[in-house]
Amino acid sequence: MRRFVSTFVFCYYKSYVVTQNIQTVKKYIVHHPWKIIEEGYKPELNRISESLFSLGNGKFGQRGNFEEYFSGETLQGNYLGGVYYPDKTRVGWWKNGYPEYFAKVLNAPDWNGIRIKINNQELDPHRLVITDFSRYLDMQDGSLNKSYTAQFDDGKKVKIQSTRFLSIVNDELGAIKYSITPLNFSGDIEVILPVDGDIKNQDANYDEQFWNEIEKSASARAPYLIVETRKTAFRACYAMHYSIQGNNKSKSLTQFDTIEKPKYIAHKLDVGIEEGKTTTIYKYVAVVSSMYHENDDMKEVAAEVLAYAKHKGFGKMLDEQKAAWDEKWNRADIVIEGDVAAQQGIRYNIFQLNQTYTGQDERLNIGPKGFTGEKYGGGTYWDTEAYLMPFYLSTSKPEVARNLLIYRFKHLQKAIENAEKLGFSHGAALYPMVTMNGEECHNEWEITFEEIHRNGAIAHAIYNYIRYTDDKEYLAEYGLEVLIAISRFWAQRVNFSEEKQQHVMLGVTGPNEYDNNVNNNWYTLRMAKWTMEYTQESINYVKNTIPEEWRRIATKTSFDEDTELKTWDEICNNLYEPYDEKRQVFLQQDGFLDKELQPVSAIPENQKPIHKHWSWDRILRSCYIKQADVLQGLYFFEEHFDQDTIRRNYDFYEPMTVHESSLSACIHSIMAAKLGDEKRSYEFYLSASRLDLDDYNSDTDEGLHVTSMGGTWMTIVQGFGGMRVRNNMLVFSPFIPEKWESFAFKIMFRNHLINITIDKSNVSIFNEADQPLEVKIYEKYYTIGANGTVLVDVLDKE
Repeated sequence: MRRFVSTFVFCYYKSYVVTQNIQTVKKYIVHHPWKIIEEGYKPELNRISESLFSLGNGKFGQRGNFEEYFSGETLQGNYLGGVYYPDKTRVGWWKNGYPEYFAKVLNAPDWNGIRIKINNQELDPHRLVITDFSRYLDMQDGSLNKSYTAQFDDGKKVKIQSTRFLSIVNDELGAIKYSITPLNFSGDIEVILPVDGDIKNQDANYDEQFWNEIEKSASARAPYLIVETRKTAFRACYAMHYSIQGNNKSKSLTQFDTIEKPKYIAHKLDVGIEEGKTTTIYKYVAVVSSMYHENDDMKEVAAEVLAYAKHKGFGKMLDEQKAAWDEKWNRADIVIEGDVAAQQGIRYNIFQLNQTYTGQDERLNIGPKGFTGEKYGGGTYWDTEAYLMPFYLSTSKPEVARNLLIYRFKHLQKAIENAEKLGFSHGAALYPMVTMNGEECHNEWEITFEEIHRNGAIAHAIYNYIRYTDDKEYLAEYGLEVLIAISRFWAQRVNFSEEKQQHVMLGVTGPNEYDNNVNNNWYTLRMAKWTMEYTQESINYVKNTIPEEWRRIATKTSFDEDTELKTWDEICNNLYEPYDEKRQVFLQQDGFLDKELQPVSAIPENQKPIHKHWSWDRILRSCYIKQADVLQGLYFFEEHFDQDTIRRNYDFYEPMTVHESSLSACIHSIMAAKLGDEKRSYEFYLSASRLDLDDYNSDTDEGLHVTSMGGTWMTIVQGFGGMRVRNNMLVFSPFIPEKWESFAFKIMFRNHLINITIDKSNVSIFNEADQPLEVKIYEKYYTIGANGTVLVDVLDKE
């Protein structure tokens, strides 16, 4: 999906391999159904752990960095939703139509530091002798917990315990409980509690810092720091409150030193500690941004957040945090019996998705790394519509998925301007490959200008949302304008071939980025044709049911009904689609059969993955496929094709697919399940669900593959559960992986919360709503009464 500028290797290859390169897998995370546990201090894996232990609450997030000073390998990371910097691109910006910048989610001020010194010796886990080390992420309350014993050079030993969380109840608050127990001495320790804005992105194009200081004060009892981004002028205010307890009693904090440096504030305290007795530091930080508040109000808002924290206290806030997470899990949990690794994997994926996006702000979206790293800039890709929309549709209130679509609607004018830069006209829209604010900011021509299938994913997401929710009003309010603009783009992007006497589409890149600048990519053609047809259906619906809305839209878009509809019909009725009559498969693009067709098994093991061993030229000339391309189209439109057609295409393309994208496994798992290849479907699932936990592609240190996590959820619900929406009804055709005893998942569907359980003998569906629900299971229809259950024997599958 993305490439970075480096000899030949592609950015956002998001690679993992299901059956190859296994030696890179790092299985050090302890299997547990609800926790991500690391036992034993492993400094060489610290950056991976920092990614795995990331926290977020939809508004801001952070990597799982140590609170203490840490001199080892680390990627410091704190991030604010919607806050970015337009970093001028290093290449291509001088070309006509080329993006001038690559948007970067900014590494924001570091607020979670707690620095400890004993006799001028820094508590630095990387330098000291560390024993009894353990840290874990508790997915039931969203807290990161750590404990270890540290021995200093002079023999003094301390036991450290910490818990921190980012509140999802008050989403402008972070809280830390940090305890220190001297094991063989008494005395004074130096404690420094900072907020550090003097940071930068490791991926800055020109090694710049992106924050300017606006205001600060360390003299106040609640010190604060206000910073502002260069160019984009986003502001952030960080205000701190703390307290210290010893022997369960609050310590007097009347004496402290203040530290002020550029973009840095801190309080320094000398704290007496006693052997065998625990002293606990509570640190609360308000994180307030101009995304939600006026600049002049930010200090006051931050003070209110801290007053809330002081009133509640750490323990009560953590209890409320758990209750809030319980509510999320009640809607979204998947329970697997008999396979702890699989259980941990899917819950971790669901947990990170819920940490990253809450759907409360239609200006926000989901970047490939979420709040866990800088790579890919943090912008929005078509991943959202293709791989994340199903998860939020099924596990959240309808407005959550709706806001993802409104995000694109509000960027429509920018998408039209983006198309105009490339020579398109009359309201044609090309949505960006990467964006923060609607502007294109991806800077490689074969992606920026050619991977235009992204338009189709956005159109399909509108269809998918309406099909699932029955919210047809969305068409008139927002969706139809987007569909018209995208259809106009498709109509202008094709040209008529005198040779073929058909419309064709030249110079495109499909989802398989191991083929660039090809002619007539089947998936892109199919998406274009379907979009124009669906837009015509949508126009007819709005015109016939809400005529006044159609008149408004037609006027606003200057829609020429006679001319434009006729043009779209002509194109759809005579659009070329490459097809191999001999094999009876759709061809990925013109000329695909000219390649030397070999299975992945023909690649020597020491040359896998190919993106790390082959030149870009060699990859482009090969037949190897990075991720589902033709199969992506068959997944989206499977109801348009019979089982034999899907099987022929799957059997032809999957053996040539190297699966060097984290978005590959989910589609292949779902397709394999549909075709009855249950073993292969499960293999794809397991590698996808533990992609980051086991560091399959040796890049978890850079952050998590957040957008592919929605695909992991799809493999269970749509793959193993066989769930579809057909004719306004839920349809299920489930199977259970051989290793599992049972699995269960919950979905929201049109005001019904439904609990589906599959075991070796039965399929059980419990309707938790007060209204009945009609479903189809193994081709038979059932009506489930209000608060009722239907039980179906799995033998009915036969």
